[in-house]
Amino acid sequence: MFSNIKTSKANKEIVTLLTNKLALGSENVIARIALAYSLSQGNKLDVKDIADSGGKEYSEKVLFGDYTDYYVALICLHYGIYASDKDIVRYIKMHIDEGLQLLGEEFRSNHNTTGFEFIANKIDQGLLPIGL
Repeated sequence: MFSNIKTSKANKEIVTLLTNKLALGSENVIARIALAYSLSQGNKLDVKDIADSGGKEYSEKVLFGDYTDYYVALICLHYGIYASDKDIVRYIKMHIDEGLQLLGEEFRSNHNTTGFEFIANKIDQGLLPIGL
């Protein structure tokens, strides 16, 4: 599907800080959470607004492991597009970048929240269906 995705330069530090603070695993885990968190907000991003690619670089295998098809499916459902759409990789990158920004803001305002508390809180609040 793709060879590599790079976060924005601004998110390079955020992904490292969140990885250390949340202790949920390696940086690719935080990138996955960021993608899902961004999608859960319901925002439809415009590919014309894509950020730079000066940050962390992830290969498809490192970023998604054996679950690439599931993450691509989330993007497809969110945008109502097919997996063959030329902009899939851009949407993935943009939602990772947006999710990292959102997570960074959330943890700046809640200094003492742990990764487990964050995840448990989001589960407790419930998940809204994507696109509704």
